[in-house]
Amino acid sequence: MDRLVAVLGAGDASARLRTAMTVGSEPGLVEALLERCAVEPDFFVRDMLTWALLRQPAEVTVPKVLAELQSERVQARSQALHTLSKLGVPSTWAAITPELLRDPDDEVARTAWRAAVALAPVDEREALAAVLVTQLGRGDRTVQLSLSRALVALDNLIEPHLQQALTNPDPRVRAHARATELLLRDPDAAFAADVDAAKRIDALGPEKAAQVEARLAC
Repeated sequence: MDRLVAVLGAGDASARLRTAMTVGSEPGLVEALLERCAVEPDFFVRDMLTWALLRQPAEVTVPKVLAELQSERVQARSQALHTLSKLGVPSTWAAITPELLRDPDDEVARTAWRAAVALAPVDEREALAAVLVTQLGRGDRTVQLSLSRALVALDNLIEPHLQQALTNPDPRVRAHARATELLLRDPDAAFAADVDAAKRIDALGPEKAAQVEARLAC
C-alpha cells in the first residue's frame, strides 16, 4: 500500500493516472486518495481519484469526504463536493451549507451548486433556490453559466426569485437574472448571447423591458 501511495504523488501525471485507475479496490486508501485529491493539479487524474473513492466502502468514504468540506484548502473542499455529488448519498445533502453555496472561491461555489441540485430533496429545493439567487451577478460568464444551469435545474421554483431579482439595483444581477430566465425558457440557448441580450433589454428600462419580454414569450 505504501508503494501505491508513493506513486499517487509521482512526478509523471500518466503514472498518477494509471495508479488512480487501479487503487479503487485496494482497502484502506481513502485518506490517501482524499489527500491526493486536495493537491492533484491534473483534471483527469482528479477525476480518476474520485472514481477510485467511489469504489471504496461508502461507510468509510462518506464520513471522511464530509470532513474535507471543513478544509482550509480550496481544492479539498471542491473535490469533496464533487465526490459527494457522485456518491449520491441523500443524507449528505445537509452538509452542503449556505456557507459552501456562497464560498468566496468560485470553483468551490460552482461545485457546491452542482452538488446541491443533485442531492437536494424535493422539500428543500425551494430553500435552495432562495440561497442560489443571492449569487446572481457573481463572477465571469463561466461562473454565471454554472449558477444559471443550477437554477434552471430547479425548474419553475426559481421564477418568483428571478422576478424579484429583476428589480435589484445592481445591473449585473438584473442582467444575470434575465439571462437565466431566457435559459429557463430555452435550455439550448447560447448563454453568452443571452447575457448580452439581457443587458440590452435591461437598458431599456422596466416598462419597455416588460414589453420586449412579452414579445419574446409569444
